[in-house]
Amino acid sequence: MRKLIMLVMCVAGALTLAADADVEQATALAGRLSQRLAAQVEFKKIAPADGHDVFTLESSDGRIIVGGNNANSMAVGLNRYLNRYCHTTVSWYADVPLSLPDVWPSVPVAERVTARVPQRFFLNYCTYGYTMPFWQWTDWERLIDWMALNGVNLPLAITGQEAVWYNVWTRMGMTDEQVRAYFTGPAYLPWHRMANIDRWCGPLPKEWLDGQVALQQRIVERERALNMRPVLPAFAGHVPGEMRLLFPDADIQSLSVWAGFPDSCRTFFLNSEDPLYSRIQRDFLQEQTRLFGTDHIYGIDPFNEVDPPSFEPDYLHRVTRHIYESLAAVDPQAEWLQMAWFLYYQSKDYTPRRTRAMLTGVPQGRMTMLDYYCEYKEMWREHEGFYGLPFVWCYLGNFGGNSNVQGSVKTAGERIERALAECGDNLVGIGSTLEGLDVQQFPYEFVLEKAWNHGKTHRQVVEELADRHAGVISPQARRAWKVLYDSVLYVNPTNFACPLPCSYPVRNKESRRMMYRPAQLLAAWDCLLAQDTVCTDAMTVDLVWVGRQLLGDLFLTEKQAFDRAFTASDSVSMLAHDAVMTDLLADLDLLNAALPHATLDHWLQQARALGIDPQVKDYYEMNARRIITTWGGNLNDYACRNWNGLLADYYAHRWRIYCDEAFRAVRTGHDFDDEARHAATASFQEAWAVSTVPVPAGLCPDVLSLSRHLRTKYDRLLSLMTN
Repeated sequence: MRKLIMLVMCVAGALTLAADADVEQATALAGRLSQRLAAQVEFKKIAPADGHDVFTLESSDGRIIVGGNNANSMAVGLNRYLNRYCHTTVSWYADVPLSLPDVWPSVPVAERVTARVPQRFFLNYCTYGYTMPFWQWTDWERLIDWMALNGVNLPLAITGQEAVWYNVWTRMGMTDEQVRAYFTGPAYLPWHRMANIDRWCGPLPKEWLDGQVALQQRIVERERALNMRPVLPAFAGHVPGEMRLLFPDADIQSLSVWAGFPDSCRTFFLNSEDPLYSRIQRDFLQEQTRLFGTDHIYGIDPFNEVDPPSFEPDYLHRVTRHIYESLAAVDPQAEWLQMAWFLYYQSKDYTPRRTRAMLTGVPQGRMTMLDYYCEYKEMWREHEGFYGLPFVWCYLGNFGGNSNVQGSVKTAGERIERALAECGDNLVGIGSTLEGLDVQQFPYEFVLEKAWNHGKTHRQVVEELADRHAGVISPQARRAWKVLYDSVLYVNPTNFACPLPCSYPVRNKESRRMMYRPAQLLAAWDCLLAQDTVCTDAMTVDLVWVGRQLLGDLFLTEKQAFDRAFTASDSVSMLAHDAVMTDLLADLDLLNAALPHATLDHWLQQARALGIDPQVKDYYEMNARRIITTWGGNLNDYACRNWNGLLADYYAHRWRIYCDEAFRAVRTGHDFDDEARHAATASFQEAWAVSTVPVPAGLCPDVLSLSRHLRTKYDRLLSLMTN
């Protein structure tokens, strides 16, 4: 009996410690947002709801009480209070302070909300190149807090893996120079990690490897403290070409060339049946666990956007079976997280027969699929619910960090509801796989909120969103967001989807078209402009986001008019439209200055700040410039951004070359010389990509005054465009 009492006391003590740890973490998160907020909110530990995550929210004795079964649930409850009652939005950027009311609103009716799915995923391999390559701890700390506030408990965590690989490859006989040259530059590491390219913009500095280890250790420590399971990488078969010389008997084959890159960037795959495969897997996982620990879930994507050595079903089955066996031999608790992107990207190659063979090579319950682009194509429907495998429904919403108005938000919500109703226990999670963060936060917050049993109507979604962006209950913001939600945000993201000012000039042809009625977007902008003041960062984002899209659409119509005038050899009309296009580029540049994260100066300074000497700073800047402009291969402009500084310093120059060639052709009576124009543009682009000439920082304008001025300035042209 005495032993039983002692056991009960020990269990009770352990639960108390666990509860205290969760409460401490939630309190610390609130304090990082605002010490005043932390003093107002009290957190408490509650039991799960039938095994589901749960939070409660209520007022008591003038304080706000947030309950949760763990720190992550408590964070979601805190975010609910901030969004619904304080009318505020937490930015995922560290330098954006939280706007809070002077008087704390009470919670009139206690709330209790449970999670609908156990897993909430966030991030994409590409985000680490398009947004995060030069992030430091302060940036990551805020994003991790943002993820917790939005319920994320399954974040992709791939920082620092090159240091692990460096140790593995050098122990196997490669030199320091060989290994660092095998890696790409920092901004391109996502595509190296996915076995798309090697060597591009390398070699990687040794200081990068060392610094990323310390950063990843802080990242995973904080994520675990907030009840997240960081998804770490495992060996998927990608090896340096030098391994063919070190191990001449190993079955190493080259993979297909990717995205038009030269053969020197081609990657190599080690057959998972080769004995060397298990050795490398063991060495990598042991070294990674030593540095970063493990939560037993690993991202493995052996053939992402590249062809496997064979599409034979038996081969694909054996590959995945042996990969998993190599994983489980080191970590018997291992789970495999696999992107389903390859099923969309190479849908003609991955027939149901081949896909079934590949996915069933892993024991049931040991692989989870990330259905990557569900707002456009739900691959679980194409492949019989992934043949019994659990999956996470994901919203992509953005390619390349393109900063334009897009995202099938309403459709995504409807599809999530249908999937939850139809899939049963197979649907284990909801998440987002965005490629870049310089976008509107709302779609991603909306999708992650669907993982919880809020039961909001469309009207409630729009009204709460508008109020928290405005900071107050705002009829004007509500009208604007009703238009945006119902009539504009149904555009599926596509590759190279930036507004025309940021696109490569092409004569008589545009790479994008308006997928909504411009009159609707103008109506939304007018509602936003009718507000008395702008006092939140979220509303500043709204004004810039909508305004620059409208002006970009206007640029499209002016460019089309310029091309028609050129065809008619009407130089007077050409001059008039050229003048408007030039003005629009300058005004877009100025409007973007209202958002620090929509400025080229911020991006380049972030890159240079990571270097310890001028040479490395210049190297990082070159990476930063290339990824958002020339990229490499045939991906020029894939990650283009509607940014201050970039419009004036880069895109405007390309348009000047284009227009000047048109004027020359009309003046001389000769044809438009596309070959000469492309050569001049390519020369300019390459010189710009390697330049280290400082870009002037844009002066941050009063966004409401500037937006109203631009609305008046272009009133006639906007009216013509929208009628």
